[in-house]
Amino acid sequence: MMKKEKKLTLEQYHILKENGTEIPFTGKHYKNKDKGMYVCASCGNKLFSSETKYDSGTGWPSFYSPGSKESVETKSDNSLLMSRTEVLCKKCKGHLGHVFKDGPKPTGLRFCINSAALNFKEKKKK
Repeated sequence: MMKKEKKLTLEQYHILKENGTEIPFTGKHYKNKDKGMYVCASCGNKLFSSETKYDSGTGWPSFYSPGSKESVETKSDNSLLMSRTEVLCKKCKGHLGHVFKDGPKPTGLRFCINSAALNFKEKKKK
């Protein structure tokens, strides 16, 4: 049985289901430096660890690697007269953002993700 999707805000729906994007430097997770896991705002799938988050200067949360092979999938996106690689939640197929080949080591990738597509689960302090 498939897990029921969570109720989305209008912004979350626009981004996750209509391939929208948020205005850069405005997202709630852009400057977050807390330790934990970023999960899909629609289905709760674990997507990115705070351990792979970095400041790319682009205005969106950026990660050099997804949480696991089960976290995300990619597909070609030729919209807006550009050739890009779209990042989707592997579980619910929600649009998260795009991945570019200009990131830091060790992967050289920059997963540029919309804050509104994410919820944050803070790591429990010991």
